Amino acid sequence: MSDPSLELQSAIIDVLKDRTGTAVDDRVYDEPPVNPIFPYITLGQCQVLPDKADCIDGVIAYPVVDIWSQQKGFVELKTITKAVLAMLDDQPLAIAGFTVVVFEIESVNYLRDPDGLTRHAALTFHALIQPT
Repeated sequence: MSDPSLELQSAIIDVLKDRTGTAVDDRVYDEPPVNPIFPYITLGQCQVLPDKADCIDGVIAYPVVDIWSQQKGFVELKTITKAVLAMLDDQPLAIAGFTVVVFEIESVNYLRDPDGLTRHAALTFHALIQPT
């Protein structure tokens, strides 16, 4: 099994940074700075499973896009989530050496973080990826 998760993460970050217009601008991180400016997006968590159907050494990946806000309520968070979904859900992603057959949203979870200030959306995507 080859693991395209790093390339997938880079492709997601490129799309999110290239299509600014949300409140996050280009604040899209693998690891956020110590004192980040809110709102912002992080990536990194990703489950990768082998998919060897039909003699193809592909993978199914579940990358998570996290959106962070400190605005009261969920309006800002849900507005940014809507924009991110428009940018990524069922949209083509280019990854060198691989074909992304499917890239779609699996789930969206809206959370209040324990600090009482931060709101958090965890968007889990489902990607079927095959080597070219």
